[in-house]
Amino acid sequence: MKFLFLLLLPVVAFAKVKTEKFTYEKDGVKMIGTLAYDDKFKKPLPAVVIFPDWMGVGEYTEMRAKQIAEMGYVALAADIYGDGKRAADVKEAMSLAGKYRDGDRAEMRKRVNGAVEAFAKDKRVNKDKMVAIGYCFGGTAALELARSGAPIKGVISFHGGLNTKVPATEMKARVLALHGADDPFVPAQEVMDFQEEMRKAKADWTMVSYGNAVHSFTLKDAGNDNSKGAAYNEKADQRSFEEMKRFFKETL
Repeated sequence: MKFLFLLLLPVVAFAKVKTEKFTYEKDGVKMIGTLAYDDKFKKPLPAVVIFPDWMGVGEYTEMRAKQIAEMGYVALAADIYGDGKRAADVKEAMSLAGKYRDGDRAEMRKRVNGAVEAFAKDKRVNKDKMVAIGYCFGGTAALELARSGAPIKGVISFHGGLNTKVPATEMKARVLALHGADDPFVPAQEVMDFQEEMRKAKADWTMVSYGNAVHSFTLKDAGNDNSKGAAYNEKADQRSFEEMKRFFKETL
């Protein structure tokens, strides 16, 4: 038995997470995301779409895609802005995200649904086992995907905005909202409105609030000063990651 185990070690060693660009079109707009998968898997896998924060698909979102691929899923860091656009700075990010967050939520829904539809056609994806997650702006996008009635198993929002212009009336997806209890960008009324929306839609939903955590609690680049309204919180980051893993296990 020991000898057999040793023989298997080199096979495991050769398996690794690979990444590649994932390009598709939605309503004539070219979208460029990053796909991550472990090359030791040869059959369609449960899939996770990841919507980025307001900076667009970059190192952070791609890092999360790799983490999730290492867990045995195939992951797509999905483009929302088009052409793989990445904000150069916070000012540009505010402008890019504001177009959808504060303006055209209908277009946001089209683009997040477009990502799911395109990803579902990939030969590495088990289209019957798909979830979506998102961080900050991407968390808002993930919730809009669920509100649209998309045929997806579940969505997770990490410190995302909870408001919407078109509240859900019926939802197919399970919802997990991971929230910083002291997030000044998501006021208490917004939290209560979200919870009431979920109740009225008879959604299968869970909300977890992390004490002493503000906005962006999973982002190390946010620093550690809660007074700024956005800051990294190691405990909330680790605990929310475990919540995500439990959600995947139950849903997929």
